[in-house]
Amino acid sequence: MDAFPVEHEGRSCIALRDPAGYTDAVVVLPPPLLEIVSLFDGEHSVLEIQEAIMRRHGALLPRERIEAIADALDDQGFLDSARFAERRATVDREFLGAPTRAASHAGGAYPAEPGALHRTFDAFFSPPGGPGLVDGAGVGSPRVRAVIAPHIDFHRGGPAYAWAYRDVAERSDADLFVVFGTCHAGLEHPFSMTRKDYDTPLGPAPVARDFVEALASRAGQDCFGSELAHRAEHSIEFQAVFLRYLYAGRRDVEIVPVLTSFAHEALARGRGPEDDPRVPRFLEALDATIAASGRRVALVAGADLAHVGPRFGDPEPVSADDLERIGREDREMLAAVEAADAGAFFESVARDDDRRRICGLSPIYALLRALGGGRGALRRYAQWPDPQGVVTFASVIFE
Repeated sequence: MDAFPVEHEGRSCIALRDPAGYTDAVVVLPPPLLEIVSLFDGEHSVLEIQEAIMRRHGALLPRERIEAIADALDDQGFLDSARFAERRATVDREFLGAPTRAASHAGGAYPAEPGALHRTFDAFFSPPGGPGLVDGAGVGSPRVRAVIAPHIDFHRGGPAYAWAYRDVAERSDADLFVVFGTCHAGLEHPFSMTRKDYDTPLGPAPVARDFVEALASRAGQDCFGSELAHRAEHSIEFQAVFLRYLYAGRRDVEIVPVLTSFAHEALARGRGPEDDPRVPRFLEALDATIAASGRRVALVAGADLAHVGPRFGDPEPVSADDLERIGREDREMLAAVEAADAGAFFESVARDDDRRRICGLSPIYALLRALGGGRGALRRYAQWPDPQGVVTFASVIFE
C-alpha cells in the first residue's frame, strides 16, 4: 500500500491506495480510524484490538464496529483475505489471457480520443515551456542513442517529455526502442518483460517479440515471472504513448518493455546494484542481443527524480529553501548522469542514503550501464513544487 497524508473535511488524514492497481479505490482514514486499522496486521484478533483500544482510551470498542470496518476495507480490496485473493486471481487471469497490454491510464492521465491526444501532446512542444515543434533541423547531426524522459503525469510534466523526445524525433534512426521503466509496486525479479503489445489510443506500440525471446534466453533468468507488474504500471505506458505519437504513420518502430526494480533493494541492503548477479547478466545479455539483432536500437528510461515532503514520508512541508537544496543536489547527481557513469550515479544517490527518494534509480542505472559510455546533455530540469510532496524530473539525451 501507498500511504500519504491528505486534508479531508478540515482534518488531517492518511489515505491508502494500491500501487499494483488491484483496486482503484482510495481509502481516507481519519486519526481515530487509522488507530484501529493499524492493528489490522494479521497479528491481532478482534478481541485483542478491543483490549488495545481499551488500554489506550478506557472505552470499549464494540466488536460490530471493528467487523464493519474490516468488511468495508475488504469490499474495496484493502484486506489480505480470501476475497482479495479471488479479486487478484481474476484480474491476473484477465491480464495474462489478454492479447495486448491495455492502455490502462487512457482517459485519465491522457486523452483516450486520438485527436484530443494529438492536440494535447502538440501543445507540450509550444514555447515558452516547450522546445518548439519538430522541424527536422537536427537531421545530419549525431544520432541520439538514448534518452531519459519523465514518467510524471503529463499534465504536470508534459513539456519535459517534449524536451526529451524532440531530439529523438529529429536525430534518431532507431527502429527499436528498449524502454526501461520504474516499477512503483516493486518486483520479485530485478527485470520484468512482457511479450504483449502496448495498446495506445493511436494504435498498439508493438513489442519486438523475437528480440524479447532472445534477450530472455541469453539472460539465463526468469524475465517473465513478474510480468503482471506491467498491467497497471504507467512508467513504460507513458513512453509507449509518446513514441506512437511521434512515429505512428511515419515510421514503423517496435519496443522492448523492461520494468526494473533492483537498485533500491541493493541500497537497502548496503550493497551495490550488481551484487545481485542477475543484474549484470541481464545487461550483458541486452548488449549481446542488440549486437546480434542487426537492429537500429535506442534506449529509453521512463524515470522521475526526487520525491520529497509529507506525501512521501517526510515530517515537514517543503519550503522554498528545501526546493533550492533539492535542485542543487539533483543537478550534482545529474552531472554523473550526463557523464554516462552508472557507478557514479548510484554512489551519488547512496551517499545520503537516497534521502530524496530518486524514483528512477533502477531504470536510469540500467540505461547508463547498457549505454556503455558516451556523453549526455541535460535538456530540461523541472520541479512540481507541491509543499506536501515535490516531485522533480529531467530530460537528458545521449549521443
